[in-house]
Amino acid sequence: MSGSNHDALADEAADSLDEELELEMDDHRIGELIQFSGTDAEHAIRRRYFSELFRLQHELIKLQDWVVAYKRKVVVLFEGRDAAGKGGAIKRITQRLNPRVCRVVALTAPSERERTQWYFQRYISHLPSAGEIVLFDRSWYNRAGVERVMGFCSEDEVEEFFRTVPEFEKMLVRTGIILLKYWFSITDEVQHLRFQVRIEDPLKQWKLSPMDLESRRRWEQYTKAKEAMLERTHIPEAPWWVVEATDKKRARLNMISHLLGQIPYDEVAHPSVVLPERVHNPEYHRAPVPQEMYVPSIF
Repeated sequence: MSGSNHDALADEAADSLDEELELEMDDHRIGELIQFSGTDAEHAIRRRYFSELFRLQHELIKLQDWVVAYKRKVVVLFEGRDAAGKGGAIKRITQRLNPRVCRVVALTAPSERERTQWYFQRYISHLPSAGEIVLFDRSWYNRAGVERVMGFCSEDEVEEFFRTVPEFEKMLVRTGIILLKYWFSITDEVQHLRFQVRIEDPLKQWKLSPMDLESRRRWEQYTKAKEAMLERTHIPEAPWWVVEATDKKRARLNMISHLLGQIPYDEVAHPSVVLPERVHNPEYHRAPVPQEMYVPSIF
């Protein structure tokens, strides 16, 4: 294994570990739980990442409360090349939020029936109701990207998409939806390394589909399709925002910070929570649970 591949594999392993640590840590236990080999400078960088991530996640909770209290509707689109880090950013956004308020939409390929419908029809049912945030892990922009490059639609259909999508998004905004669109940008070399890491890691191989592998071969076609998409669908009502995603951790922090800055939320006051006294009924006796119903204690 080359040195660059080895470093990339180490980075991916550390990132997977960090994802688990993020759920266990809070602001006061960063130093206690971060134990890893590395220089003091690397330790400081990692500590700074966690501190900033937790700060931003506190703000995301405030945003969530504001969305619920004022019955707002938020849609965030995540687009970008395969292995650009969209999924990692989405995970960090949703980690501490209420899944009943903030949900992720990641649609599979359209069915035969859906292929005969108006192109946007399958996405409309996933749009938020009042008090909801919806994150699209890929979106209607599939038509301008993978469908166009892989030949799953005609150029006439692509042209109709480009004519329709600005009006569609303007309509969403007019109805009160806050719409944000992010493109995660990585270099050819970074995608190659991340794909190699996935090939070598059995726990990540599921992330590589035949379509992902074909996308490597058609890198330049995807670049041309992306450039046309950004040029023709970057509108004042719903502009594109490009996230430099070569460094995953920086990309997450920058993207979440920008997202928060685009929405004029305020902190919502909550009444104090008081735990009620447990009611004890003398006549109640807990029924025994049959031993065969218990999960075996193997560990």
